[in-house]
Amino acid sequence: MNLPSDLDAIYLAAAEAIHTADALLIGAGAGMGVDSGLPDFRGAEGFWKAYPPFRGRQFADLSTPHWFSADPALAWGFFGHRLNMYRAATPHRGFEILRRWAARVPLGAFVFTSNVDGQFQKAGFADGQILECHGSIHHLQCHRKCGQPIWPSDGVQVDVDEMTIRARSAFPTCPACGAIARPNILMFGDWDWDRIRSADQRRNYEDWLQRVDGRRVVAIEMGAGLAIPTVREECEEQSQVLIRINPREAETPPGGIALPLGAAEALGEIDARLA
Repeated sequence: MNLPSDLDAIYLAAAEAIHTADALLIGAGAGMGVDSGLPDFRGAEGFWKAYPPFRGRQFADLSTPHWFSADPALAWGFFGHRLNMYRAATPHRGFEILRRWAARVPLGAFVFTSNVDGQFQKAGFADGQILECHGSIHHLQCHRKCGQPIWPSDGVQVDVDEMTIRARSAFPTCPACGAIARPNILMFGDWDWDRIRSADQRRNYEDWLQRVDGRRVVAIEMGAGLAIPTVREECEEQSQVLIRINPREAETPPGGIALPLGAAEALGEIDARLA
């Protein structure tokens, strides 16, 4: 990683932007969880490193809804392993730093994330200030779409064979019809994702955007890559100042503040200057 020679000046510019902000838009992609010990599945090699039994296959091949019909042990092995991993993870110190900043700005903050891991809720952010644009692994829906509303995955335990990443226990089922359940996540080639929960979150987000319209909104974007640029584009569109934290893809439009670092380190350095 090639760090800019004026890194301290960049930290100070980011601190000044946050200090003078009326509101914060917190954007997060998969790289946000790396400092919590979570994989970002970056490229085929990153996916295979996280899941050696799937070498030769792509993340997009496994993250599709058809496996819940074709091979439910594979589907719930993959998603059950991720559910267990996310439950066990502890949010890194950057989450607490963001929560403190959010409490200080006059119009508060909103989280826009493509992550499905629930780490922002675990770190103390309220549900009403989070939009999970790809859904959440901590909520389930009926694979058959029988009409059962989305329900939390609390209490669901999936025993996964670590050597094969296949489920060894019974699969979660729909409480209404008994069909196999699936995570309420937007997968690849997914026409059956139940968007109701995400739509409720989006209404909260749009209400917040109306409240901060015309004010100084600073976006702090972390670990959002170019492969699926949803978070990057949202942060660019909705902010007056963009702070982009990304060890590999930190480039910004003109006027942006780029920090080619991991989230925990960059947030810690900015926080030190704010203090």
